[in-house]
Amino acid sequence: MKKFIQEENGQGLVEYALIIGLIAVVAIAALTASGGSISKMFDTVSGKLDSAQTTASS
Repeated sequence: MKKFIQEENGQGLVEYALIIGLIAVVAIAALTASGGSISKMFDTVSGKLDSAQTTASS
């Protein structure tokens, strides 16, 4: 039992997995919270690019 408690081979991997999982959750929450404004920004940029292309083609 004492040998089992002293072994720490898999401990680092578990800690890294937890950190990566936490980062993923925070990133998903941030994208979900700002999803509407990001979509609006892309629509605005797309509209301006279409307008610039139409003007350049004329």
